[in-house]
Amino acid sequence: MQSCLLVSAPLDADADAAISIRGLVKRYGDRDAVAGLDLDIRRGEIFALLGPNGAGKTTTVEVLEGYRSRDEGDVRVLGQDPAAGGRRWRSRIGIVLQSGAGDSQLTCLELLRAQAAYYPDPRDPVEVLELVGLAEKAGARGRSLSGGQRRRLDVALGIVGKPDLLFLDEPTTGFDPEARRQFWSLIRSLRELGTTMLLTTHYLDEAEELADRVGVIAGGRLVEVAVPAELGGRQAAPAVVSWTEDGVRRSSPTPTPTAFVAELAGRFAGEVPDLAVTRPTLEDVYLQMIGQPAEEPAR
Repeated sequence: MQSCLLVSAPLDADADAAISIRGLVKRYGDRDAVAGLDLDIRRGEIFALLGPNGAGKTTTVEVLEGYRSRDEGDVRVLGQDPAAGGRRWRSRIGIVLQSGAGDSQLTCLELLRAQAAYYPDPRDPVEVLELVGLAEKAGARGRSLSGGQRRRLDVALGIVGKPDLLFLDEPTTGFDPEARRQFWSLIRSLRELGTTMLLTTHYLDEAEELADRVGVIAGGRLVEVAVPAELGGRQAAPAVVSWTEDGVRRSSPTPTPTAFVAELAGRFAGEVPDLAVTRPTLEDVYLQMIGQPAEEPAR
């Protein structure tokens, strides 16, 4: 029987990277869900993988986690092929899925102690609860927690084993703005502990706020990898200067916004009415990269 796993020589893989992928291919029938993807994720960084539904994002992450086979390519996660990862390798991986243990009848502390028992050198469950802001909920049952508290518990379960690498799958879906900000603070604190994180999210502001680098995947291929401020040439894109004149809202793209505003100011006595200077947002360039038009801003 023909093997579904064809692994090439790992000579080009980056041994120093937390994740190194060369030529990853995953097929479903005659369709390539992932079509020759190359990527390196550095140790200690937060990397956001962006892409529309069906782009190959979830398949890629599942291959990295060792839960899905691949058809071609070389993959190294913490120096190990995830398809052959044993218990010791898995103890270095943490995973926070979209749904977790929120409906459990066990208390938060009981859940963490049970999870910690699977690892050779876990964190103290009590300290983990303090780290994620759930110290006061140690005796509360999982099902009694709010949505934001449940996600914090999911993260606690993902990090109690002291992982070197943490996968975060849409971690703030359904959060209100305050809960999202609190969660972001938690993620930053984990980075300070040296944890490498691979984040998948549909919230572009979340990727811009948290990620050291972002990668955009579309049609099973990696379109670009860059720091958020430079993705799609954002830093070099013309600025748009907008103002109100004679009761009409006007705008003009310009590569030299400072000079344009100085010239504009000479036409008005005092402040330029409703002056605004903007550059393309991460969402603007992301939608362009995946082939979707950006919504026209409200006037």
